[in-house]
Amino acid sequence: MTSRACIHWWLMLIIFVGIGCLNGYPLKDLVIGLPGQPKVGFRQFAGYIDLDVKTGKSLFYYFVEAEKDPDHKPLTLWLNGGPGCSSLGGGAFTELGPFFPTGDGRGLRRNPKSWNKASNLLFVESPAGVGWSYSNTTSDYNAKDTSTAKDMHIFMMKWYEKFPALKSRDFFLTGESYTGHYIPQLAVALLDHNAHSTAFKFNIKGVAIGNPLLRLDRDTRATYEFLWSHGMISDEIGLTIIKECDFSDYSFGSPDHNVSGKCYDAIAEAQLSVSSYVDNYNVIVDVCYPSIVEQEFRLRKQYASSSFLSEIATKISLGIDVCINYESGFYFNLPEVQSALHANRTKLPYSWSMCSEVLNYTKTDVKMNMLPLLKVIIQKGVPVWVYSGDQDSVVPLLGSRQMIRELAHELNFTVTAPYGAWFHKGQVGGWSTEYGNLLTFATVRGAAHMVPYSQPARGLLLCSSFVRGLRLPNATRQAIDD
Repeated sequence: MTSRACIHWWLMLIIFVGIGCLNGYPLKDLVIGLPGQPKVGFRQFAGYIDLDVKTGKSLFYYFVEAEKDPDHKPLTLWLNGGPGCSSLGGGAFTELGPFFPTGDGRGLRRNPKSWNKASNLLFVESPAGVGWSYSNTTSDYNAKDTSTAKDMHIFMMKWYEKFPALKSRDFFLTGESYTGHYIPQLAVALLDHNAHSTAFKFNIKGVAIGNPLLRLDRDTRATYEFLWSHGMISDEIGLTIIKECDFSDYSFGSPDHNVSGKCYDAIAEAQLSVSSYVDNYNVIVDVCYPSIVEQEFRLRKQYASSSFLSEIATKISLGIDVCINYESGFYFNLPEVQSALHANRTKLPYSWSMCSEVLNYTKTDVKMNMLPLLKVIIQKGVPVWVYSGDQDSVVPLLGSRQMIRELAHELNFTVTAPYGAWFHKGQVGGWSTEYGNLLTFATVRGAAHMVPYSQPARGLLLCSSFVRGLRLPNATRQAIDD
């Protein structure tokens, strides 16, 4: 760089600092670079949105520009579920963001199938108490679905104040798992805002939720049908559960005490049969042994130059790093990472974790039926996609597919795209169907509960089709061309 160019660059930086923004984006939230990050051509921003100054409630966000032509790409919000799990550690750095942690947990590698190839991406740690989101008032950690939706509504309003250039951009709401609750309730809140606002309106163009919890009773029954159909529990156990269990009396994670003895015993036997040696979220991959990973991290620190250790730190099963959550946890607890992300500004008295240990989320909301809210969203003309990784036993496709078909019937929708295979690079990517041009159900072949993590290429094609308003390709040549 010449001295004149250098002076020009510094003058521009001074101007940007003076006005506090960079092309409509907040300069103070610009992430200059993350420790161990590969060089990239897109920008990243991270920081806090203060929701309530009085109680000190603030949510942490991470925003990534689209890889190419970000000024003409939509904005996609991604939330992880739990309830209480981090969208930063989950979606952003394990599934669909531009980077994954390296096997030693000290650097980053590129995700070649990041969804920022198709869209600008916004990840939020929600509600307060998740990740680096916090409150100075302990009672704010008592959260429920309505308070989470209300806080996210406030968050989006204030986030757009920081990023006014994105206010008119097409806006998509996405997530997985318990976001089967988060996303529909947020979408309804934003649509209600639009109905009553004479000024700013959210430009909502679609809702997509993966392996979503929609009705606990139906999804739980589907779990045991999945385990039975995949040979993971015996006929005797499977038949007893189907016959004896009324899942309307089921609480999150276990049957209530008033459940019949036969049902309770059969579920206990099923859980013992599956065992901890199977990842319920992805039944075809091996499990991670955290103690081994932590030991390797310590060894890596002591013997950083060992090529042998660089190979063993990351555990691979069917091409998937099954220990990536532990690598993310190690990375986000590095002080230099927190500094680069403008995170942990209040020096929280606990470490960053993938799922919150301080959040007290009400258990009663888990039983709520989300299908009526999906119906409201669709009746407002917003397209809804529900997609399912077919190797997930926690929220299996069996329940989701049946509920979406019943929802279509309730809406009096006809089939506008018959159930059939969709393709990616000449191979079956999954199966899909569409109702009334507004409701789509799709499976992703070989994918787990976290679709972008377990089938990244197929997940990216699904995202790209969704934000472009296209059906999933139903011909091999079309898929190869995409």
